Amino acid sequence: MSTERTVQSITPAVLHRLVQEGRAPRLLDVRTPGEFRTVHIAGSYNVPLHTLREHRAELRSHLDEEVVLVCRSGQRAREAEQALAQAGLPNLRVLEGGMNAWEAAGAPVERGAERWDMERQVRLVAGAIVLTTGLVGIVVPGAHLIGAAVGAGLTYAALSNSCAMGVLLSKLPYNRGPRTDVRTVIAELRSAS
Repeated sequence: MSTERTVQSITPAVLHRLVQEGRAPRLLDVRTPGEFRTVHIAGSYNVPLHTLREHRAELRSHLDEEVVLVCRSGQRAREAEQALAQAGLPNLRVLEGGMNAWEAAGAPVERGAERWDMERQVRLVAGAIVLTTGLVGIVVPGAHLIGAAVGAGLTYAALSNSCAMGVLLSKLPYNRGPRTDVRTVIAELRSAS
């Protein structure tokens, strides 16, 4: 018997209708500040996943109504849902398909400077490492093993639905953007109540 919880979700169409009717739930976008600045749903709050995990108890007391969690595709939002549910927060839903689905549905967004999303950055770095070590391996015996290790890491990332390279890349200044100040987010949540 499985004890795994079922994550509740909301489709972009339903969420868009709620936003248009002025009945939008709280929207927490758990992507990096860089991803958030590139494109986000108007009225959403940026609380990166690592920040949310670290401050979930503080956030919990300011999220008493329905909350929809948003990320690029839905994976990080599901992780955020688990973290907030463990902190005792009910009324959580995940935007099905994340920002990818929201934009594909033609729903409105606020845009900033264009940045590469995390998945594209991972593909670039992993591909560059494999290509470089493959070419260097022609001259330096064993260099190709670095590329094999990257391939093993990508395989593990797919099987575990996690990505260590993505976590590392998210710490680069390009992806961090301005640091999310939890006190500011909480103040905004409090004033919007």
